[in-house]
Amino acid sequence: MRNITETVKHLLIINIIFFIASLTLGQLAYDMFALHYPSNSKFHFWQPLTHMFMHGDIGHIFFNMFGLYMFGTPIEQMWGKNKFIFFYLSTGFGAAALQLGLYYFQVSQISDLLYAEGLNAFQIAEFYKTRDLSIDIVERIGRESLLNGLSAFNSVMVGASGALYGVLVAFAFLFPNARLMLLFPPIPVKAKVLVPLLILGDLFFGFTSYSIGPIAHFAHVGGAITGLIMMWYWKKNEFDNNRWDL
Repeated sequence: MRNITETVKHLLIINIIFFIASLTLGQLAYDMFALHYPSNSKFHFWQPLTHMFMHGDIGHIFFNMFGLYMFGTPIEQMWGKNKFIFFYLSTGFGAAALQLGLYYFQVSQISDLLYAEGLNAFQIAEFYKTRDLSIDIVERIGRESLLNGLSAFNSVMVGASGALYGVLVAFAFLFPNARLMLLFPPIPVKAKVLVPLLILGDLFFGFTSYSIGPIAHFAHVGGAITGLIMMWYWKKNEFDNNRWDL
C-alpha cells in the first residue's frame, strides 16, 4: 500500500473525529454541523464546510475515506498539500452549491404556488415549520409537490462524497490510463472511462426515482463539475506546484 500523504492523513483524522462526535452527541451534532437549507432555522454559516466531515453511518464514512486515501494520495504527491487542500475544499463547496441550488428551485416553486393561493410570507414560513395546510390547497397544488418542497426545505446534507468526486475527476485527468478494479463485476476499467460513467450514473439517478437511499446525486455532479472546471483552468494556465507550496 502507498504511503499516506500529510493532508490526506489529516482529512481522515478530522472525518473520524467528526464521526465519533456524531455517535456521541447524536442528533445535536447533525443539527450543528450537517448542511441545512439556508432558510431553515437549523442553518449555520459554518455548515458548508463542516458538512464535508459528517457522515451518516460506518459504511458511508468507510467508502468515502477509502476513496480519499486511494485517489487523494497520488494527487497530493503530485501537487503538494496547499494545492490539494484548496482543490478538495473547492470541489466540496461546489458540490454543496449545486445541490442547494436544486433545493432552492424546488422550494421556490412551492412558495410561488402558495403565494398564488393567497398565503403571505409568514404563513408560508409557518407551513415549512409545521407542515400544516388546508385540505383545499393541498388538493389544488398536489400532495407530492408539497412533499418535495418540504423535503428540500428540511434537507440535511452530510459527507465527503462531493469533494471525493472532484478528486476522482482530477485522478482521471492526471492518470487517465490507470486501471481501477470494479466490485461488480470484478473487472479492471481505465480511470478515463470509469469516472465519466460514475458521473453519468449520478445524473441518471438524480433525474429519476431509481435512487437507492437518500443520496444527494447532484452534489456528486456538482463536485465533479467543479473539479472539471478547475482542472481545465489549471491546465490552460499551467499552474504548477511552485505556485502553491509556500
